[in-house]
Amino acid sequence: MATTKLYLENIEAAYQTKFSAKVIKSNEESVVLDRTLFYPLGGGQNWDEGTISGPNGSIEIREVRGREDIIHNLGTDHQLEVGDEVIGEIDWERRYSHMRMHTAQHLVSGIAYELFNGVRTVGNQINTTHSRIDFNPISFDENMLFELTEKTNEIISLKHEVTDLTMMRNEINTIMPPERTNMDLIPSFIDELRVVKIGDSLDLCPCAGTHISNISEIGEISIIGKKSKGKGTQRITYELSNSEFLREKKSEII
Repeated sequence: MATTKLYLENIEAAYQTKFSAKVIKSNEESVVLDRTLFYPLGGGQNWDEGTISGPNGSIEIREVRGREDIIHNLGTDHQLEVGDEVIGEIDWERRYSHMRMHTAQHLVSGIAYELFNGVRTVGNQINTTHSRIDFNPISFDENMLFELTEKTNEIISLKHEVTDLTMMRNEINTIMPPERTNMDLIPSFIDELRVVKIGDSLDLCPCAGTHISNISEIGEISIIGKKSKGKGTQRITYELSNSEFLREKKSEII
């Protein structure tokens, strides 16, 4: 039985921080739960941190990985056994930063594609204090980075909603060019995809990450660096200001 990924149920699910679950697999250092809110490492986004509380007290999460079975690494003394009922709690500050950063990445990637002749996003890394995006083919100058920053912040001020839905691959391709959504990186046998949409189709991208529900929560973006990664690829690094509108966590147990 694969772990039910509670954070994927809808955009609002990413704001939940507490959940109940049952241990379905256990070894010396980790457990697999029947359901989880903890996001595992993947898609350029780092894992969630937090705690799992069970019969023997509260244990800090060290790492979360996996696709079908989500493996929660707790260290060697967790003492949890199959069948134990637990309460998980997300580190909200880290989760919310990732939500804002990841949604900003979608927005910046989409705007760069429109501004700079279809430049592709070929990599990204979502962190807590800053994040990065790799673009190809492009060579940014200061004017281009200024234009990208200004356009992104202009669109953030429009407060578009962020939604998610399930779509078929061919449906997505009729709305967005496959090179914009990096459809070629998704295995061809996968037809049904979870899609994150900004506004009325300002951006549309297959993604299993956690996101905010309105781009106003991003705050203001600043591009703080660029670096050549060879063969026409450049990496930009960005950070976010504090948002004027910060959504609060939902702390009830689900």
